[in-house]
Amino acid sequence: MAGGLIVGEAGKRADFYEGRITGYFILACIVGSLGGSLFGYDLGVSSGVTSMDDFLKDFFPAVYLRKQAHLKETDYCKYDNQVLTLFTSSLYFAALVSTFGASIVTKNQGRRISIMTGAVSFFLGGLINAAAVNIAMLIIGRIFLGIGIGFCNQAVPLYLSEIAPHKIRGAVNQLFQLTTCLGILIADLVNYFTAELHPWGWRLSLGLAIVPAVLIFVGGIFLPETPNSLVEQGRLDEAREILEKVRGTANVDAEFEDLKDASEAARAIKNPFQNLLKPRNRPQLIIGALGIPAFQQLSGMNSILFYAPVIFQSLGFGSGAALYSSLITSSMLVIGAVVSMATVDRLGRRFLFIEAGIQMICSMVVVAVTLALKFGNGEEISKGLAVLLVVAICLFVLAYGWSWGPLGWLVPSELFPLETRSAGQSVVVCVNMFFTAAIAQCFLAALCHLRWGVFILFACLIVIMSLFIILLLPETKQLPIEEIYGLWEHHWFWKRIVSKDSGVDRDYLRAN
Repeated sequence: MAGGLIVGEAGKRADFYEGRITGYFILACIVGSLGGSLFGYDLGVSSGVTSMDDFLKDFFPAVYLRKQAHLKETDYCKYDNQVLTLFTSSLYFAALVSTFGASIVTKNQGRRISIMTGAVSFFLGGLINAAAVNIAMLIIGRIFLGIGIGFCNQAVPLYLSEIAPHKIRGAVNQLFQLTTCLGILIADLVNYFTAELHPWGWRLSLGLAIVPAVLIFVGGIFLPETPNSLVEQGRLDEAREILEKVRGTANVDAEFEDLKDASEAARAIKNPFQNLLKPRNRPQLIIGALGIPAFQQLSGMNSILFYAPVIFQSLGFGSGAALYSSLITSSMLVIGAVVSMATVDRLGRRFLFIEAGIQMICSMVVVAVTLALKFGNGEEISKGLAVLLVVAICLFVLAYGWSWGPLGWLVPSELFPLETRSAGQSVVVCVNMFFTAAIAQCFLAALCHLRWGVFILFACLIVIMSLFIILLLPETKQLPIEEIYGLWEHHWFWKRIVSKDSGVDRDYLRAN
């Protein structure tokens, strides 16, 4: 039950949950998960466009001239330009701010409306960027794109976690990451072909962002709201009807009672953001709202996604080879997401986090050592070292693709009880976007000044991330979403904190 207020009773009810996979449920998952394609397409298209000569000549001529001067040489500082990185990071600052407005819409109007609002904003951003004639238009377009991503990233993980049966919640939630990865892959394919369309190919790359936005908006018209959200809004009859449709059975009494109890607890909370600070919600705040979304970006993965073509060009790859290499890495990300979907509900969240941490550390060390020994002296890259770098980066991307990528959205979305779920997810997106923007803004400057040391820095951060998971995160696989709170009461560390005020809430509910 939400908040863990009557964990024992809810736990007994979970044994009587019934349901099967229905066509209605599959449709809801497909349409809902498309929200990830907005985030993915932007990640992929931005990285490719910022390495296209036509784009650089129109908006960043100084970067273009510096790039031409070191066309076939290794130069860590080719793209070190703060306005160029602002083109990328402005979107994430906009997403950071918009997620708090999204929280209000998501809680009061439902997850579906938030997703559709995000699609409209993303559509407008795509149009403005495609028509841009100056940097100001580019930034304005990026802000609209960011608002769209803020709304969708706030609502989609919640939607998928709530609509899914608890035994396959991990795999269903990771559809968000899969569509994100597919968005990146499609964007890389688009960039690969539009790079040859001079001088307007970059406009087509940016403008095609309207396609996933249209698909999501039209699909949203037919998308059912989650039963959890409908119960939270007091629309009980409609919630029961949707629950029966997505579960494929009329025998949903046990699950529906849990949803009503969770909603009862949620209504007792007047300020969900303030409630996040209470001791009983401290684990969700530290792990779900702050730690995991921050570490997801501090792994260095999005820096590689943002600037994959730029990185490869900086290391001496030609323009076409750089885009081709980023296409390979985005393919690895899709493979990783599929592996994660197939294993997360069997092997568990902790196993994937820990195994991937080891693999990512080794990959970053290989990249750093290779760069330290061979690059930075204006030398042209050898074919053997190029292959080694691509392999190391691909192994890194694969590991991220089945761990921090999908689990960075799955785990926070399932940790929060209903009364703080929307507010908690807003903090998740806010923290995620803050670190995404900060890394995007600082990475090229860090690459320029720290050189190979930036990859050692990421390796050290991944060590810290892995220890954080080992020590503080309990396993949540196959647990009903409204029961996860009970885990904290038995955790070696968190039980001493959540016990400080959880009893008050149990007494409150028993009295009411």
